[in-house]
Amino acid sequence: MKLRIGIPKGSLQESTISLFRKAGYHISVSRRSYYPTIDDYQIEAMLIRAQEMPIYVENGVLDAGLTGKDWILEQNARVHEVTELVYGKEGLAPVRWVLAVPNDSPFQKVEDLQGKRISTELVNYTKKYFQKAGVNVEVLFSWGATEIKTPTLADAIVELTETGSTLRANNLRIMETLMESTTRLIANKTAWENSWKREKIENIACLLQGSLRAEEKVGLKMNIAKKDLDRLVALLPAMHTPTISTLVDKEWLALEVIVDEKVVRDIIPELKKIGATGIVEYPLSKVIP
Repeated sequence: MKLRIGIPKGSLQESTISLFRKAGYHISVSRRSYYPTIDDYQIEAMLIRAQEMPIYVENGVLDAGLTGKDWILEQNARVHEVTELVYGKEGLAPVRWVLAVPNDSPFQKVEDLQGKRISTELVNYTKKYFQKAGVNVEVLFSWGATEIKTPTLADAIVELTETGSTLRANNLRIMETLMESTTRLIANKTAWENSWKREKIENIACLLQGSLRAEEKVGLKMNIAKKDLDRLVALLPAMHTPTISTLVDKEWLALEVIVDEKVVRDIIPELKKIGATGIVEYPLSKVIP
C-alpha cells in the first residue's frame, strides 16, 4: 500500500520541500516531471498547484496534500483538515487576501465599489465577500499579474500578500483584508478512515509540525557553578525545566535548554555575566512536545 500525497507546485514548492527535508523526507524534483521522488517507498508524491489541491484530495486522486486554507474555502472542498502548518514562501506567518486600489483612487471603502470591476484569482470567495457586504460588483478571474490590472482592466483587485511589498511597489494601497490564510495538511475523507493511511498521514503531520517548531528555536548547552544555578535558571526563557547533569567537579553542573532564537543574542551575554562557561548554541531539526 502507498500513500499518494500532493506537494504544492509554485510559490510554496521550495519552502514545502525544505520543510519535508527538515522533517526527514528528502524530495527530489526533476524539471520535466510532476512526480518527485521521495526517500520513503510507502509514499508517492505529485506536484499540484495549491489552487487545485483541495479538489484532487476530495475526489480521491490524492490521499493527502498541502494547500492553503484559502483554496479549501474557494473550492468549497469537503476534505479532512489534519493540521495547520504556519509557513509560506517568505516566512513563518499567515498570508492575507486583501482588497487593494491605486494610491490615487477615489475609493475609500467597500461600499464605494458598487457596480465596479474586481480582478482576482479568488473568485468564489470574493463574490461571497461582496454579497455579504451587500455590494454589487463584477468579479473577473485573473490569470496572474493581478497587481497590474487596475485601473485599466479593473477598478480594484483582491490579491494575496505576505509583506505588502509587491502592492506598494505597484502603487497600490490596501482597503480591506478579506481573510488570513495558512497552509493546511488535508486528507481525503475515505483515506482518513483507512487505519494505515491515517497513521501514515498523522506521522507526517507530527514530523512537519516538529520541524516548524524548530525553525525559530535553538539549543543551548553550558556549565554553571551550583551556587549560581538559581540565578541562571531564572534568566532562561525555557520551554520546560532545563536538563541538568553533574560534572566530575561536584561543584559544577552541565545545563541544556531550548530557547527562542530571537532571545539568544540578549541572554548569552547575561549568562556569561552570571558565570556560565562553555556556552554552545546549536540548531534544531525538530521539536516534538
